[in-house]
Amino acid sequence: MRVHACPVRFYYEKSETVAESDRYAICKQLSYHLGNLLDSEDIWNEISTVRPAIDPGQKDFLALCITACNKHEWIPAKETDVRVVSKKHGLSGMIDRITDDGAFFIIRASGAMPMGTYAADRLRIAALALCLEEMTGSEVAGGNVVYIPDGVVRYHEVQPRDRRQVIATLHKYRSIMDGTVPEPPLNAPCNRCKYQEKCAGSVGRRLSELL
Repeated sequence: MRVHACPVRFYYEKSETVAESDRYAICKQLSYHLGNLLDSEDIWNEISTVRPAIDPGQKDFLALCITACNKHEWIPAKETDVRVVSKKHGLSGMIDRITDDGAFFIIRASGAMPMGTYAADRLRIAALALCLEEMTGSEVAGGNVVYIPDGVVRYHEVQPRDRRQVIATLHKYRSIMDGTVPEPPLNAPCNRCKYQEKCAGSVGRRLSELL
């Protein structure tokens, strides 16, 4: 959903591979154990196997996450890392956890908001719900976001505006991949963006004009 956050930044980074952070690797590995005993040594051994070069100091972050997650009652996952696809919308994505009751979850390595969910998380839930609906033939009302560092789960009920944003984001994505240089949104996160100067000089121009 990088297109939604800032289509201009996505344009400049569209050919780059996005590497997961150490924090995400820790949260993701911990998530496989939710609903069972959270043994720090076992989980760290798995993390260091997946990421041999991880900073040993990150073990402190794992301990904080385990402490937070131990405050919540978890249902073990029935399935993990479930790939979902919508041929109608040209979408595909990954659901991190599905439980026996049919609820689905995505894992985040960030802290939770005081209330609700982040815009990017709402958009991802809506996109995954569209995929699930097409695959199952049943309406999917919403999904859950797990903010591992806080041990918090937030349910988001998909709204029509979420579905509209998914469709609009898909249009932007396809336009960018066709070579159009997008304009930054009004609320673009420009303050610390390394593309500020390039962005200001190329707004509204097509790739064909830059070559």
